[in-house]
Amino acid sequence: MSSLALHLHEFHEGLNARFAEVNGCEVVEHYGDSLAEHAALRDAAGVIDLSCRSRLCLTGADRVRFLNGQVTNNVKDLRVGQGCYAALVTAKGKLQSDLNIYALPDELLLDFEPGLAASVAQRLEKYVIADDVQVVDVAPHYGLLSVQGPRAAAAVKGLGLGWGTPGGETGDGELPAQPMNVGSAKDATLGELYLVNRARFGASGFDVFVPTPALGAVMDKLAAAAKDAGGRACGWQACEMARVEAGIPRFGIDMDETNLAPEAGIETRAISYTKGCYIGQEVISRIRTYGQVAKTLRGLRLAEELEQLPRKGDKLYHGEKEAGYITSAVASPALKANIALGYVRKEANRIGTELKLRSVGGETAVKIVSLPFVS
Repeated sequence: MSSLALHLHEFHEGLNARFAEVNGCEVVEHYGDSLAEHAALRDAAGVIDLSCRSRLCLTGADRVRFLNGQVTNNVKDLRVGQGCYAALVTAKGKLQSDLNIYALPDELLLDFEPGLAASVAQRLEKYVIADDVQVVDVAPHYGLLSVQGPRAAAAVKGLGLGWGTPGGETGDGELPAQPMNVGSAKDATLGELYLVNRARFGASGFDVFVPTPALGAVMDKLAAAAKDAGGRACGWQACEMARVEAGIPRFGIDMDETNLAPEAGIETRAISYTKGCYIGQEVISRIRTYGQVAKTLRGLRLAEELEQLPRKGDKLYHGEKEAGYITSAVASPALKANIALGYVRKEANRIGTELKLRSVGGETAVKIVSLPFVS
């Protein structure tokens, strides 16, 4: 087993898991029935082991001021127990990562895509000059479990923990009500857990950061509570279907170092135009002031008769002119249709525009639709 294997590999094996790799990190691909797992995410509660994701903490007296000068969203006004979604960009405005950022009493917790901890830490440390800031990889100490779907709250309540404000007294068990808000609970057996109101696929959901020794016990409880709510444990395959249906881009797949942040459809969630200076701000502000970006991420309804789904990079055409390319594609169980995300140049990217896809299956029709996808 590699050092990047899931801590709960044997637990998942006991549930007949099939494994895959994302950015060099092990994930559960599925537990034998990805369609049933997708249905749980859509209609009930799905429990996902996301411990493959990267987790860094920033500590030190200057952590808030420092991070606020590094990312696209407003960190300095977060109170303890609040969070935000942001992007980390270069001086030229190109994406280096997207981040979920949470303010805890003595640290800022960063949660982001698998396999990027070293590159993000290096990027941040490059700008730590005389600041009292330390960047710590906390993935070995805390795992990440997620419960997603309309009955996610019921499954989390099945843990029976008293959630309160991080750093405060044990609470009354009420879950964090606002998106990106954080609660914590201390348990004699499990240790200190952190619960985030985090809908990963557009509906409702919660992330639970769990001390590594307690991961198995918490996963077991959550899986049982999800089952009671009509759900089950879910793998990466079902999550990708739900993510694309929700029109949510993933760093490394739908956006990467070649993209400007405003191209990727994350502007309203990730960028503050009223905060102070940060690396890359001039470029991003200039785009907003002087005009549109050259291309934008769009939802694409694909032909029904496709022999196989398009691959990342397959080209889109408007007439005979190249107009864009595919980034993600799935056969959507919710829509009973083939759908994709992809970039389309501004002269051809209005909702309703018809394009042509050229892929290994030949040339087929594509229509630009609004996001999230609706059946």
